[in-house]
Amino acid sequence: MNILFISLLIGAVFLLQSILGFLQVRNFVKEFRRICKHGKVLIGKNPKKFRAGSILLLSIDENANIKEAMLMKGVTIFARFRELKAIEGKSLPILAASYDDLQRMDTLTKECLLNAYRNYINFKTGKMSRSDLDTSTNFFSLPVFKMWKNELVAKFRLVKSRVTK
Repeated sequence: MNILFISLLIGAVFLLQSILGFLQVRNFVKEFRRICKHGKVLIGKNPKKFRAGSILLLSIDENANIKEAMLMKGVTIFARFRELKAIEGKSLPILAASYDDLQRMDTLTKECLLNAYRNYINFKTGKMSRSDLDTSTNFFSLPVFKMWKNELVAKFRLVKSRVTK
């Protein structure tokens, strides 16, 4: 096959994935802002690289009762938030400690709920870690950007050495 055709195809697929990923992030921001209007929001996350991951948004009151729960889980960029009515109205500490309730949940939901509960405890005790607060993704730390940076620095040094001679 023609190398130009393959390059254009790979570029188009990358662009499509970027656009759909942006739409997924926009869905997260929209749901997060909507649920924030109801009170404090806990985020439980269970990120995976090659398997299904999940994110749980819990709106809680001052007594840690769950007012609203939204769950996004899936492998692809087509995953969207869905209501999780099964846990609404329940107390987060009691739900996280209930073996029977946890056994009724699938693994992704259970791990997200326990992560949200850990974040709640850390917040209440003042022991939030930097990773609990930092939800940003630094795309420039990806290996491809480091490779490009190293190539540019090497070329710059080569040009600089030629100019100074």
